[in-house]
Amino acid sequence: MGVQEIGQSQGGEQHRATIGHVLNDIRALELMLEKNMFETGVRRIGAEQELALVDDTYSPAPVGPEVLDDLNEPKATTEIGRFNLEFNLSPLELSGSALRSVHHEIEDLMSRARVVSAKHNARPVLIGMLPTLLQEHLSMEYITPRPRYFALNEKITKAKGGKFDIRIKGIDELRFTHDNILVEALNTSFQLHYQVSPDEFALAFNCAQLITAPTLAAATNSAVLFGKRLWHETRIAIFEQVVDTSGDEIPSQRDVLKRVRFGEQWVKDSVLEIYRDDVTRFRSLFGSDKDEDSIGMVERGEVPKLYGLATHNSTVYRWNRPCYGITNGKPHLRIENRVLPAGPSVVDEIANSALWFGLMIQMPKIYPDLIDRIPFEHARANFVASARYGLNFKMHWIDGATISVRDLLLEELIPLARAGLKSCSIDQSDIDLYLGIIEARVASGKNGARWMLDSVANIHDYGTRAERLSSLTAATMDRQETGQPVHEWTLADIHESGNWKHHYGRVGQYMRTDLFTVQADELIDLAASIMDWEKVRHIPVEDEKHNLVGLLSYRAILRMVANPKLRTQDSIAVSDIMEKDPITATPETSTLEAIELMKSHGTSCLPVISDGKLVGLVTEHDYMKIAGQLLEDQLRNDPSDS
Repeated sequence: MGVQEIGQSQGGEQHRATIGHVLNDIRALELMLEKNMFETGVRRIGAEQELALVDDTYSPAPVGPEVLDDLNEPKATTEIGRFNLEFNLSPLELSGSALRSVHHEIEDLMSRARVVSAKHNARPVLIGMLPTLLQEHLSMEYITPRPRYFALNEKITKAKGGKFDIRIKGIDELRFTHDNILVEALNTSFQLHYQVSPDEFALAFNCAQLITAPTLAAATNSAVLFGKRLWHETRIAIFEQVVDTSGDEIPSQRDVLKRVRFGEQWVKDSVLEIYRDDVTRFRSLFGSDKDEDSIGMVERGEVPKLYGLATHNSTVYRWNRPCYGITNGKPHLRIENRVLPAGPSVVDEIANSALWFGLMIQMPKIYPDLIDRIPFEHARANFVASARYGLNFKMHWIDGATISVRDLLLEELIPLARAGLKSCSIDQSDIDLYLGIIEARVASGKNGARWMLDSVANIHDYGTRAERLSSLTAATMDRQETGQPVHEWTLADIHESGNWKHHYGRVGQYMRTDLFTVQADELIDLAASIMDWEKVRHIPVEDEKHNLVGLLSYRAILRMVANPKLRTQDSIAVSDIMEKDPITATPETSTLEAIELMKSHGTSCLPVISDGKLVGLVTEHDYMKIAGQLLEDQLRNDPSDS
């Protein structure tokens, strides 16, 4: 959980004071390591469960703070989006029934969240990225009203020059620009914590880096965003692009690091290397509003909170991140795994945890010399490939080997995880259950991302985009609540989202986005040919920057043919006959308003624009389909009328 208490002003003298506190905390940490003040011999684990809230149309429900108040649960806290929540689970020693206990705790918290959310006409869902999220849900009205989030938005937005340019290429391509940090709220994760002793930190952290790729490959669950099929774990690409303070004016010869990153090298000796590197490379965004003489406390044998260092660390987002904490008055070090997505089900999450914890125990025993046997760049390349392709790529591995990630998991890593969990006396039945799920999932190749992509293909030719994305979300929730692991799920069906009328309230829910367009200087014969070939009666006219500049209709071409003066010209441009100031709608325009616009202006087509850019098209044909469905429903529900 990020530090919530912050001082927002960070200029001049205040910034120098802030960095002074951070440097003092690093020196205090160094003294603590020298004095052997840290807890050792304890293998404690923890987790953070993020979730999304949806309404009865499966769209984001911005009621997180209200649900949190009614839930009255100390383990629950806010996230940056009003449609998200987080549970901080109880720390446990890794032995016996620890995995099962985490499983039951999540299920209990989710059950309570369902009851409380229902009072606010919402339901919780565990999912890496909510398919029904739209850019309109990322406006500032959806940000959780907490000082930290507003301050973070101000700092990051200023560093990015006021805009967030997102570019992701997968099966489809996503390109959009936004004006605030709420893009971060697209991501919902399941973060794991693993306590280590100071003397084992370097090797344990390097092992965490090495196993990130295969663990993530097995767990990917974020393949669809804004209706686009992108990376198998699109959260990685989104987060790395959003929380970046390097700015746009970077010389091409310069290497500049991002706040969200995998890392640049293996750790050689100590956790101090990471903290020093992060303070060296990244300016503090905030100062803590709490002060302490951390060095003096250590010299007196007291345990400091290290507020300054913790605040700085909370705004440097390594995918594997070191954490300092205190339990029962004793300081400890943890490694936080921030890579894994939420969902697809609770049992899938615990299975992912079993794999990661088991490998964290066993890998240091098997590969104590791993930094001499595989270049760091190979580990980083594996991480990117796992986010892009899930279970469908070949990994660089130890001693120059190249192996399918599925083969590596089945032949080496899952058996190693079994041995690691067994060495901690985890109940054998739990080892068999959770790692059995990983084994079956990897063998079938069907993780959450694969289920999403296959479901999208299954319903691609049915309904509107809004219906398809709602059905995907509804199917996720339905199967999630059965407790079945994802590799046993049936594919989503177009009818799972229930009442189809929910998807026709606004133009943006059903407008066509795969458009045939021309530019104003095109030959009219080309436009006429497109109409003939593609069976369309309207073609929007846009400039090279996708600004709408006109609308060409089939009727306008007929008038041209009937005009002797125009008919005799050798070359007629689209601009000669297009409507230069067409009536338009926006994605937020209500259906009733759109119909009234078409009636009052005598038009049969509405181009849909957002910030002047052409984004879609609706025609009278779309409303004939809606009317037909309404009539069918009426006749079906009241046959006597027929």
